[in-house]
Amino acid sequence: MAKFILLDTETTGAGEEDRIIQLGFMVLEGRNIEVYNDLCSSDVPIGYGAMEVHAITPEMIEGKPRCRDTKAFQALNGLNTPDNVLIIHNAPFDLGMLSKEDFTSKMRLIDTLRCARHLFDEEDAHRLQYFRYRLGLYKIEAAEAAALGIEVKAHDAIGDVLVLKLFLSELRKRLEERFGGINPIDKMVELTQTPVLYTRPLKFGKYKGKTLGEIADSDKGYLGWMVKNMESLDEDMRYSIERVLNG
Repeated sequence: MAKFILLDTETTGAGEEDRIIQLGFMVLEGRNIEVYNDLCSSDVPIGYGAMEVHAITPEMIEGKPRCRDTKAFQALNGLNTPDNVLIIHNAPFDLGMLSKEDFTSKMRLIDTLRCARHLFDEEDAHRLQYFRYRLGLYKIEAAEAAALGIEVKAHDAIGDVLVLKLFLSELRKRLEERFGGINPIDKMVELTQTPVLYTRPLKFGKYKGKTLGEIADSDKGYLGWMVKNMESLDEDMRYSIERVLNG
């Protein structure tokens, strides 16, 4: 039977030099649930911006093992087979951080962020914490957390994993509404591999409020500049801009 690994990390920051300082995941196998949650040390100092988000301080990780020496990381390595499914919200970030620990996933991948962009395309945002409140998940998370012995805190790895577990159920409901009797895991894997074409107006930049198509009609050069100079663009925005530029 396939195992489903719902995973999140907290890090020293979001730069190339930054590293994992918390690794949390749940392993779902039928009705059985295992929870792994380890803080870990790093030679890279925790950025104050990161500390503001996840509230992990240097004192909390002092004396902790390195990420690859934690029980959580070793368990993740043991689960890393093509039979299992890895589920992450914004997978490129966490997989990028894990790659710095020489971890390359062999599992089937579900990125719930990209699935949310496909299935909740009418929403203004697709962050996990947005859906926590938008879908009322915060109303039911306490009972789930108590059953699993988890403390729910926003932007804490294992707390976010719990919210991810609840959000996954909402994704499955939306899949059923959209596609009917399909295999939800297979469909989410497919959606994860399918780029999203943005058609809604931009929320940033000098052309905020205009669609990519409208911008292309008046200033194609700006779209080209965005692709070349805005490193923060996600894969789907880059894909959408290139689609518009190529007609």
